[in-house]
Amino acid sequence: MNIFEALVLGLIQGLTEFLPVSSSGHLVLFQKILKVSGPALFFDTLVHGGTLIAVLVVLRADIWALLRRPIQPLTAYLILGTLPAVVAALAFNDAIEAAFESGVSLGFAFLLTSIFLASAEILSKKAVRLRKKEEMTWLDSLFIGIFQAIAIVPGLSRSGSTISASLIRGLDRDFAARFSFLLSIPAILGALVLQIKSLTDVSGTTEAAGIGGAGSIGGLSLAVGTITAAVVGFFSIKIMLKVVRERSLWGFAAYTGILGILTLADRYLTHIFF
Repeated sequence: MNIFEALVLGLIQGLTEFLPVSSSGHLVLFQKILKVSGPALFFDTLVHGGTLIAVLVVLRADIWALLRRPIQPLTAYLILGTLPAVVAALAFNDAIEAAFESGVSLGFAFLLTSIFLASAEILSKKAVRLRKKEEMTWLDSLFIGIFQAIAIVPGLSRSGSTISASLIRGLDRDFAARFSFLLSIPAILGALVLQIKSLTDVSGTTEAAGIGGAGSIGGLSLAVGTITAAVVGFFSIKIMLKVVRERSLWGFAAYTGILGILTLADRYLTHIFF
């Protein structure tokens, strides 16, 4: 992977991580389009680390409030909401990595993202009253966590799934987005630890991590991709908070639906990229 490819993929990651369109799906898709060689899941995990920095900066007030008073319901809800994804990642790690490399799930997962977003808009509009943060329950958290676990599959948006789950449960739109982004912190950290550990276990060398060597990802390319994802991700969060609060998710539902159809058409008919 060269620096230009890393820049493009870092830009895509930063734009799509917090928009409900699946950053992992777009990374896999563009790696196929650009014919990028190298460990796809490793690069995906590293640029997710860049967007983690963006979350920490934008939501610093929310995070500081949790650190100042860690014993509170929101902390418990974040832990409970994280557990399903942890179980799924440990149980299906090999299958997930294979899905990243092949992109076999992309078309169907994009379509499922579209269904989640459309369902969330329809059901949230039917709610008599949207509930505030103080009215959240453990069942809300577990429901959102299950949606996040499902979204480990590339092409199924993590932010889209968790925001949709929150809206389906009748939670306030602004809090739905903030809880989704807070929930991304342990999810990204867990993915980083799991992937780095698995790569180290293979041979304990940087070559196993895809840094250096033929068909691998250079250290400078990793840095460019990660920094780009962090900067662009900062503005992406700002935009998404405003969109969820003041607008609707219908545009994203239409986009992922069309993208899913095009991806499936290429996989099973045209075979241009797959």
